[in-house]
Amino acid sequence: MRPTESQCSGLRNQNTDTENLHTSPEDDVLCTVTKSGIATLALNRINKHNAFDANVIQTLNRYLLQLKQRADIRVLILTANGKHFSAGADLNWMKSMAEKSVDENHEDATRLANLLSELDNFPTPTIAHIHGSAFGGALGLICCCDIAIATAEAQFCLSEVRLGLIPATIGPYVCRTIGQRQARRYMLTAERFDSSTAQQLGIIHEVRIRYEETQQLLTHFISQLLSNSPQALTQAKALCQLCDNHKIDTELKDTTSSLIAEIRVSPHGQEGLKAFFDKRPPAWSAKHE
Repeated sequence: MRPTESQCSGLRNQNTDTENLHTSPEDDVLCTVTKSGIATLALNRINKHNAFDANVIQTLNRYLLQLKQRADIRVLILTANGKHFSAGADLNWMKSMAEKSVDENHEDATRLANLLSELDNFPTPTIAHIHGSAFGGALGLICCCDIAIATAEAQFCLSEVRLGLIPATIGPYVCRTIGQRQARRYMLTAERFDSSTAQQLGIIHEVRIRYEETQQLLTHFISQLLSNSPQALTQAKALCQLCDNHKIDTELKDTTSSLIAEIRVSPHGQEGLKAFFDKRPPAWSAKHE
């Protein structure tokens, strides 16, 4: 089922105090923040199937930089309006870049690389909400999010080689997510695969048949995340990155021991333990009165 604009905006509009950071409903990317700190970035280039170009990349980058400076952001959702999550790179944009110099192309590609890095290292939990097609660079965005959910009808494809290109900037994130063995297959064949396969590959965590069911699942994940310590969530994300990039040696053992020692005596660590023994929600929890 094709989600409507109102469905895609449902979570963003559930709070009457939602702050709209976009200037117009016609913008290529919409950004909103609810009173409870739920930020949503919605791809909104519907007539182009949310294919991204230099403007979309620049706008996403700008919003990510703004949002990560805000202490009130608890969760970031990456979603899309219209029929598809994203068709990948805009072919007219790619054609125009092919007519420019190597240096200009390098500068352009660096902007996408920076976007992926900003999303991958965003300090609060990120959730990708996918429906329709998610092709090419869109897979990179999904692999940079902490949690990914999709409708059963969603389709995925690393289609670059069909155009004589390669998924270069998204490569590190895709390979980290699905492993080199699977990356070799799907990068070389450019075959489409469904949500079930995407879940088996580790790209998607949860699949639901209907779009409304994915919205319910999204609400569930948000509720879970809002019950957890914001400080601990940020440090847990950093811990995952650290452990993935470091062999298990004396240095890693010392670093992780220092991390747990420091957070135990931190304000959030103290509040969390005290709340547990007092049998009450901690101060940061959505259940706290």
